[in-house]
Amino acid sequence: MNAGQIACAVAVALAGLSITAPISASAEEPSKAELDAIREALVKYKDPYVAVRDLYLSTVGCVHYDGMKMEGHMEYPKGGMGVHFVNLTVQGPLDPKRPNVLIYEPVDGKLQLVAAEWLVPVTVAKERPVLMGQPFQGPMEGHEPLIPQGFVHYDLHAWLFKDNPNGMFSPTNPDITCDGYEFSLLEHPTKIVEP
Repeated sequence: MNAGQIACAVAVALAGLSITAPISASAEEPSKAELDAIREALVKYKDPYVAVRDLYLSTVGCVHYDGMKMEGHMEYPKGGMGVHFVNLTVQGPLDPKRPNVLIYEPVDGKLQLVAAEWLVPVTVAKERPVLMGQPFQGPMEGHEPLIPQGFVHYDLHAWLFKDNPNGMFSPTNPDITCDGYEFSLLEHPTKIVEP
């Protein structure tokens, strides 16, 4: 299966996600204890083979942005997101210890776990989701070419295993690079969709 076929399969399955999201009236920073508990739950995925065995499947491409701003589109500061591993079996209420996506940085021919991401399709979200006291970004179209444009969703990134100068919950990290990675994908900002 090539990268395009994998992306298509991921997108079809993502469209069927059934996730209910807790909503919080105010945003708060998560406590150190909460973040440590999430890291402890995810540390086993530092080994990407363990992630694959638990049905986190690689989208192959290492995503990065050049900081370009486009009216009506999300703002992604210059930096990388990395290689996304998506688990299509994650359903039900949002769980900080069970993200839909694990994010890896390619370093010296190996993948290093750097972040997690939670996705909520707009079709199941009555309001903007909030997790760990953080409101999700979006709603936005799917991230072409890995996720089809029609997959409108909210998302939240958390840089749990690598510091991010832009902040823990920024979608991009200037210290993540896809340089030298065979499947490097320079993406354009994703279009914002009215809820």
